[in-house]
Amino acid sequence: MNGLGNDFIVVDARTRSFQPAAEQIRAWGNRASGVGFDQLIAIEASPEGDAFMRVWNSDGGTVETCGNALRCVAWYLDQDQPDTELKIDTLGGKTTARVLERDAKTGIASVDMGKPRLDWTQIPLSEEMNTERLELQVGPIDAPLYHTPCAVSMGNPHVVFFVDDVSTVDVERTGSLIENHPLFPEGVNVEFAQVIDRNTIRMRVWERGAGITKACGTGACATLVACARRGLTDRHANVIMDGGPLHILWRSDDHVIMTGPVEVEFEGAL
Repeated sequence: MNGLGNDFIVVDARTRSFQPAAEQIRAWGNRASGVGFDQLIAIEASPEGDAFMRVWNSDGGTVETCGNALRCVAWYLDQDQPDTELKIDTLGGKTTARVLERDAKTGIASVDMGKPRLDWTQIPLSEEMNTERLELQVGPIDAPLYHTPCAVSMGNPHVVFFVDDVSTVDVERTGSLIENHPLFPEGVNVEFAQVIDRNTIRMRVWERGAGITKACGTGACATLVACARRGLTDRHANVIMDGGPLHILWRSDDHVIMTGPVEVEFEGAL
């Protein structure tokens, strides 16, 4: 399955154990010799919700959550529970989702991603700092290429750099450099955001443990929150990534709502 080209293997593990080793995940995730994916997703039983979503990156590491995968899991669960609000738990927190449109292989889903976490201890950072304007830069001290980003956690850590032209950014070089910066003890997802107007943002992303991806749902949420905190956009916008747009709304109750497409590419057995 995929959400805007951010692709996954999704395994229904609600009635059987699924505990792949990191080596096996890397083999499956290899696009040259395996199936190939950005993340591996397991749908597990949850004592409190409709399901628990577990996420591994293609490097074999476990991560807290994935926004695009939440839409895919919602679509999958909606097959048996149509037209209901679905409660999906993750390591990054509890979410609710609803499928707005669907057919045999595609759909549109909306997910309440909860409240953004903005305190430096919640990102987390290795030292106390104003998360709206981090003291961080890339390049020479007197002429940095990128500087003063905003940090946001959407259940997983993000840092958003503001740029004039996102097409000129070397996402691989800069993203890989920042991902493991000492300021981020758990690593970080890196977004580069170009504000087009008050309701449109162009963004590219380097995902922690996965590298460049076509889209990142939590990254789109973090980007809208970062832009709104800086006063660069309204509290709702289309965030356009390499794979396409997501609509993000930061409601007055502080919850962030992500809406976008789902696609089933093929089915099989592991």
